[in-house]
Amino acid sequence: MRAPHGDPGTRRLRRALVSGLLGTALLLAGCRGGDGDDGSGEGKKPGDDTTCDGRIQGTERITVWSHTGRSGEVRTLRSQVKEFNKAQKQVKVELVALPSNPSYNDLVLSAAASGDLPDLLDFDGPRLYSYAWSGKLKPIDSCVPEKVLDDLLPSIRQQGMYAGRLWGVGTFDSGLGLYVRPSVLERAGVRIPKGPGDAWTAAELTDILHKLREEGYETPLDLWLHYASDGGEWNTYAFAPAVWSAGGDLIDPDFRTADGFVNGPQSVKALTTVQNWAKEGLVDPGKDDRAFVEGRSPISWMGHWRYGEYTKAHPGDVAIVPLPDFGRGTVTGMGSWQWGITSGAADGDAVWRFLAFLLRPAQVLRMSEANGAVPATYSAVKRSPTYGEDGTERLFIEQLRDGVARPRPQTPAYPAITAAFSRAFARIVIDGDPVKKTLDQAAKDIDKDLAAHNGYPESRF
Repeated sequence: MRAPHGDPGTRRLRRALVSGLLGTALLLAGCRGGDGDDGSGEGKKPGDDTTCDGRIQGTERITVWSHTGRSGEVRTLRSQVKEFNKAQKQVKVELVALPSNPSYNDLVLSAAASGDLPDLLDFDGPRLYSYAWSGKLKPIDSCVPEKVLDDLLPSIRQQGMYAGRLWGVGTFDSGLGLYVRPSVLERAGVRIPKGPGDAWTAAELTDILHKLREEGYETPLDLWLHYASDGGEWNTYAFAPAVWSAGGDLIDPDFRTADGFVNGPQSVKALTTVQNWAKEGLVDPGKDDRAFVEGRSPISWMGHWRYGEYTKAHPGDVAIVPLPDFGRGTVTGMGSWQWGITSGAADGDAVWRFLAFLLRPAQVLRMSEANGAVPATYSAVKRSPTYGEDGTERLFIEQLRDGVARPRPQTPAYPAITAAFSRAFARIVIDGDPVKKTLDQAAKDIDKDLAAHNGYPESRF
């Protein structure tokens, strides 16, 4: 939609915040597992319109919403908006950075309910599928030229797809692996994997943790359990790969049921291994975020965003190796924040003009340098000192490029899936609850959401 004159971003933000107190509560109470959809499948079908036709009529003003993530991201995005507005006169962008508390997603749901969504919205990647299914987004495959599409990492393209169409695109992706202290491992006689093909097995990692304890490291493995304790997205992003590596899953491939998958024997085996590490006291209890930095744990299961802090704490003594192989080969996580054109945007071409600017190699690299994330395009990767051919974080590119990374379930049921799995992981690893029984409850919670939404039928498309 066109932003009205005056102060549209402030007006929308105020209305979203006010409605968030009442509207969000009602939305979440009525659709606890979904994403603010009534489950009926009624209303405007996503994908009915061609979002871009290659023309911009007159001068357009568009509003962009962004979450307040890492401080460097917001500063860089504000600078990019200023540069874009100065460089041309046909499309004017107003950026609104929304707070993370109350929940950014809750604010989006409230704004959608009141018809106040912006023209361009950023969101955590796995939210795309529920947003698309419930009609909050327009498909963007008519906007993205083939040349731009080919330049995107395969993980970025994959994450943006739903029901055979492209709905979102990111300017960066994420990397997940094990950070290790080579000097410590070498003293203990532990081999250091060179890549995904020779990742440690889970059993091998167990032996390594015991060796490191003998070397004086009481809690040699950092799983960032203080992230895990609140039942948030970290649990699914970081530890669903263990389930996948074992041959398990969070839901069946056709997204019809979680029973027999999230609570299947492979999933139970993987999380039993992780639970045993914690029960044996091999895992840092997660009272703070300093286990690796302060040297308590020489192995940290962590994402790209801690690379700078870790290398600053241990100059020249940090390497990144793949996550352990739980039986079917190493698997890692992927996915980060994406941009989508909302269903209320009047001129998709105007919105795409700005999004195309953000996807230029120099702008992608600029954002990557600001937040440390993986550049979303091959052209930017080539220019990156850390992700390029000989870069110290090159493993993350190889994992995203070569299929080692796997997306979280690409279904509108994802909010219910991640909530159930994350709760289960915290209970299993932190509280020590029975693995099978806890995962059985997760399966029931997910299947309840599927039933409430009639299985999220793609026939709507």
